[in-house]
Amino acid sequence: MAHAHSAHRDVVNRPKRGAGHLRTIIDMIEEQRDCLDVSQQLHAVEKALTIAKRIYIQDHIDNCLEDAVGAVPRAARDSLSEFREITKYL
Repeated sequence: MAHAHSAHRDVVNRPKRGAGHLRTIIDMIEEQRDCLDVSQQLHAVEKALTIAKRIYIQDHIDNCLEDAVGAVPRAARDSLSEFREITKYL
């Protein structure tokens, strides 16, 4: 089943910006630009994708898993909250 949530727009925008950065990085490498500059740009793209992944997973937990779980005992809900928190380390 398809799900669209408010965070999806942000998730889509990050890889789109990353795609532009990747094109720039390819040009920089082909132009034999400074390694530090290229590395900084690679790091920026990686960070953008990591954040997009985290937002997407947490949005799924908040909007899909919460709906699927429904009314559950507090202990189970606490486990779901803990799971959401641990995704920060992905």
